[in-house]
Amino acid sequence: MEFHHVMEAAGVIVLGLVFYSYMLRWSRARAQLGPRLRYAVTGLGFGALSVVLMIARIQVSDGVFIDARAVPIALIGLVEGWPAGLLAALVAAGYRVWLGGAGAPAGVAGILATAAAAGLIHLWARRDGGVRARHALALAGAVFAVTFASFLLLGARGLALFQPLSFPFLVMSLLGIGCGAYLFRDVVESQAVEASRREAAELRAVTLLARAAAHEINNPLTVVVGGLALVARRLAPDSEDAQWIARASEGAGHIKDIVARMNNITQVAETPARGYLPPMLDLRKSSKPS
Repeated sequence: MEFHHVMEAAGVIVLGLVFYSYMLRWSRARAQLGPRLRYAVTGLGFGALSVVLMIARIQVSDGVFIDARAVPIALIGLVEGWPAGLLAALVAAGYRVWLGGAGAPAGVAGILATAAAAGLIHLWARRDGGVRARHALALAGAVFAVTFASFLLLGARGLALFQPLSFPFLVMSLLGIGCGAYLFRDVVESQAVEASRREAAELRAVTLLARAAAHEINNPLTVVVGGLALVARRLAPDSEDAQWIARASEGAGHIKDIVARMNNITQVAETPARGYLPPMLDLRKSSKPS
């Protein structure tokens, strides 16, 4: 086996890991773009990596090659779900069709089946609370089984071709998907921790500012409310001036409610931008129990 080919393939997987790390950070910083754009970008990116791995084949012996096309598709399907996995598979399948040859239908079937297996195991992992070793090993076994089945589609010739390649494919599936899933899980978890820390810092800053503003508003507001109450005692209840004082007292009461909300912020919720007005803090939603 040509180990420099193995290192090239490993380098492509590491490139995918770096790409996914930056993509995840970028998409979370721009949450308003939604998950569809992330699925599209990651799917296309990992589909391109799969094509690169089909080009950068690993030589097992003289005239005998394998490639790690299934690894990027399996990994992105495992961590992102079937939309990204399917898009990556379609990119790789399109390139395999373009290459042509008698094995093209079997190759395309293997690629699509890999995406389907990754999507199903993603659902299993999400139900279990995240990707664990059992999910990665199950996916590695599923990818190896899919690869074997795709060779069987070629009949006796395919079985003869697969026999000397079975062990390299098994090792590639276990190491590529097993180690890759572990690294990808670390990226996802570290990004989640970073996002939680950033949200906590943002909430603390907003809370401190709101409480300081509430304190500064509350002091003169107390004087205003007391003065209005004193004035109201000296006026006839049905007079026009008494009505204006009542309205002013009602407005002061609304301000007291706002100050109370400012002192009870538990989360950061924004109102959407409207016209020339930028997004701003939604006090009602932010002061609700989280």
